[in-house]
Amino acid sequence: MAKILIGRKEEIDVLDDCYRSNSAHFVAVYGRRRVGKTFLVKSHFEGRLFFTFTGLANSTLQKQITNFNVEMAQQLSISSEDFVTDWFSAFQLLRDKITKSKLKKKVIFIDELPWLDTRNANFVQALEHFWNGWANMRSDVLLIGCGSAASWMIKKLINNKGGLHNRVTRRLQIEPFTLSETEAFLKNLGAQYSKYQIVQLYMVFGGIPYYLEQINVSHSDVQNINTLCFKSNAFFKSEYDLLLSSLFSHHQRHQSVMAALAKKGSGMTRSEILSLSKLDTGGTTTNVLKELEESSFIRRYQAYGKKEKDQVYQLIDFYSLFYLNHFSKVSASDTTYWIDNFNSSKYFAWSGYSFELVCLTHVSAIKKALGIQGIGSEAYSWRSGEAQIDLIIDGKDNVVNLCEIKFSLGKYKLTKKYAEEIQNKINSFISSGDSKNKAVFPTIITTYGLEKSIHSGIFINQIILDNLF
Repeated sequence: MAKILIGRKEEIDVLDDCYRSNSAHFVAVYGRRRVGKTFLVKSHFEGRLFFTFTGLANSTLQKQITNFNVEMAQQLSISSEDFVTDWFSAFQLLRDKITKSKLKKKVIFIDELPWLDTRNANFVQALEHFWNGWANMRSDVLLIGCGSAASWMIKKLINNKGGLHNRVTRRLQIEPFTLSETEAFLKNLGAQYSKYQIVQLYMVFGGIPYYLEQINVSHSDVQNINTLCFKSNAFFKSEYDLLLSSLFSHHQRHQSVMAALAKKGSGMTRSEILSLSKLDTGGTTTNVLKELEESSFIRRYQAYGKKEKDQVYQLIDFYSLFYLNHFSKVSASDTTYWIDNFNSSKYFAWSGYSFELVCLTHVSAIKKALGIQGIGSEAYSWRSGEAQIDLIIDGKDNVVNLCEIKFSLGKYKLTKKYAEEIQNKINSFISSGDSKNKAVFPTIITTYGLEKSIHSGIFINQIILDNLF
């Protein structure tokens, strides 16, 4: 079945605005590797791209320039006599071709920009000269630069302190699919999964289109996870190391941080990370955390009622969380690991963390289910010495929703003991003074809702898995 563009409406609107504009635009597109950046640009501008070329990973200046010449010959019919040997000449050649073209709009797409910035290549300087000295003064140029190395894109392009300072006119961070977009994507592949099965797949692969493409829709979610992750030569066995090594130099440091964060689903403070990862307290660790955050592997958030210095870092990449909880602990010969351990205690421990992460990445859907999508609000977690609350939605209507998140195979049975724990959490939160005289609404988010009992009334609101779509 042909691939179609799912979602990305806001991003498409931005690209269309730039295309229709009477001014030149320089758009920076970045996001996690495999998230669909290239497909978005190429599919949306199919038949309208004036010139496109892609950087080569771990390559030399000579090979990058050769690649540029080959693409120019194929796409814009230059002869070998016009071949260039450096980036300044390359952009001059591109400028000449743009000038001679009668097309109303020339869309230039440069993919994997960070890979072109090889040592002593002067790529960024040449790009600056092309844009500042000529392209930005034209009404017929739309330049789109794309890259998976988000830290490079932000530092060298978006927040450039030199000649490209404030030259990027639009920035698009491409996010993974939501659950509803994932459902649409899988249906386009011919899948007929239930929402529960889609969540199971999402908790392993996230909303990463390239990962979802690997799914065999004629097999169950359990079969797919086992085949893609644990069979001999499984597709995802080497993906984790390839993913990090392609994005970060000295990626072992990034692996250490992520391995530490995988041990605690709710996240850790900087000092807790340093203790577990054995990294130093200097600027190197600060850069590692920043790069992981910019690349959407982790998030940094402030716990409710806490100061900025108490910020918490949390691993939010589903595949990485799954890998660190399962792959690294499984023998290569255990080719039926997921089938054998599905519904085991280890499975439920991981699924609890992962389902919580699903909810944290779908707060807007939760707000809609609560009927507060039109009310200004902020989402936090909260913890004290006595209790921890998974998700707090603090509304400007002076209502605080305390959300408890529970993964279950069926309706969740609320025992007397657990109801008492919930009441203690509520009491601890109120007595902490953080609620500031606001109304406190206990809310539970489960897969299928609560089994009705004498204790279930402790929750004012119930949200189920379907509400997250």
